[in-house]
Amino acid sequence: MANMRTALVVDDDEDLAKMVALMLEGEGFEVRTATNGLHGYSSYFREPTDWVVTDIQMPDLDGVEMMRCIRSVNPNVRAVYMSGVTTKYQAALERERKEFAAKVIDKPFTPGALLHEIEQ
Repeated sequence: MANMRTALVVDDDEDLAKMVALMLEGEGFEVRTATNGLHGYSSYFREPTDWVVTDIQMPDLDGVEMMRCIRSVNPNVRAVYMSGVTTKYQAALERERKEFAAKVIDKPFTPGALLHEIEQ
């Protein structure tokens, strides 16, 4: 399918990453997952996707830093940040929203809320 949308889901909680991947696959996305920011960046670098759905707080490379690396390759990639702790990253997330129209969703979230962010 040439028109299939693609997404990379990055979260150090593997169960959550799998759940989000299944949710997106059910909406017609081709999805890959990664368990931290370093793996997410290398996965994106090898095979870019339309969307990156990422946790923020992760070991090795947090979601914001990972997206900076990805944006050096593709500044137009669309992103949804998901986190239970956004206050520490508030300034960086605000910049992402303004410069790149990134979305931010608080954990826990419903499948409908995530899909709403992507479809907007």
